Amino acid sequence: MIYNSIDEIITDNIFLKLPGLRHHVRVYLKFEGLNPAGSIKLKTAVALINDAERNKGLRPNGEVIESPSGNLGIGLATVCAARGYRFTCVVDPNTSDQIVRIMSCLGANVVCIDRRDANGGFLGSRVDFIKQQLQEKPELVWVNQYANPANSNAHTSRTATAILKEFPKVDFLFVGAGTTGTLMGCIYKFREASLATVIVAVDPVGSVTFGQQPKTRFIPGLGTSRRPEIFNPELMDETVFVEELETIAEYRSLLSRYGLLAGRSTGTVLAGIKSIAARFPKRARSSLFHRTWGGTM
Repeated sequence: MIYNSIDEIITDNIFLKLPGLRHHVRVYLKFEGLNPAGSIKLKTAVALINDAERNKGLRPNGEVIESPSGNLGIGLATVCAARGYRFTCVVDPNTSDQIVRIMSCLGANVVCIDRRDANGGFLGSRVDFIKQQLQEKPELVWVNQYANPANSNAHTSRTATAILKEFPKVDFLFVGAGTTGTLMGCIYKFREASLATVIVAVDPVGSVTFGQQPKTRFIPGLGTSRRPEIFNPELMDETVFVEELETIAEYRSLLSRYGLLAGRSTGTVLAGIKSIAARFPKRARSSLFHRTWGGTM
């Protein structure tokens, strides 16, 4: 198959069975790490840039600004490079050096904000920086993953649709919560097509998205220090909270047991599955996301 641009190549139909994860449950991982930008976030990036072109006045040779903690930054840098846009990526000290180097190689201008916000994280400070930049440079286009419905729409039309095409019956769907774009997009689709599916959001301890007390966190990818505007808590079935040490343990287990170089988000979701696995009925079918090709931890 021949494509015209790297941002057209999105794999959405690869699933990996994880045998033995829980003996009485069939667990399938949606494998997102083979996308050219290395994660599920390429779908989000394409949707956000498409929306900016249609609705936010993004013009040829224009400049995009956003504040991702990791993989969305690579996705946006990839799409902007392919389409000829400049990209400023606002990160914080928790963003890995590997991700910063990749974005820089893709042509992104990476700005690190090290001032903590009122909840002890960096997101509020990063967003404040973006708002300041918008005042100084009105031509900048902020794609705003936290409030833009294009974020969740990407996963309604692509991610959730692909899951239901492969698995018409899903007992439990586990989705990690960052901006909640993937989570909300899947909820909207499953509420239309599979009402019996229990959707479980997985969030790190210390994230404020679901009303937890804020706590200093060191692993980027999931969790927030301010509630995203696109998030609707009334649609949740269940939420599981995972400590960062549990994330690390599951990440390493994937490497040694399955030979799978997954990301930190995947480790968090697997820890969430294990925390409530005793409640699964026999032969329940559970699905989760492999969001990224990962890195070292």
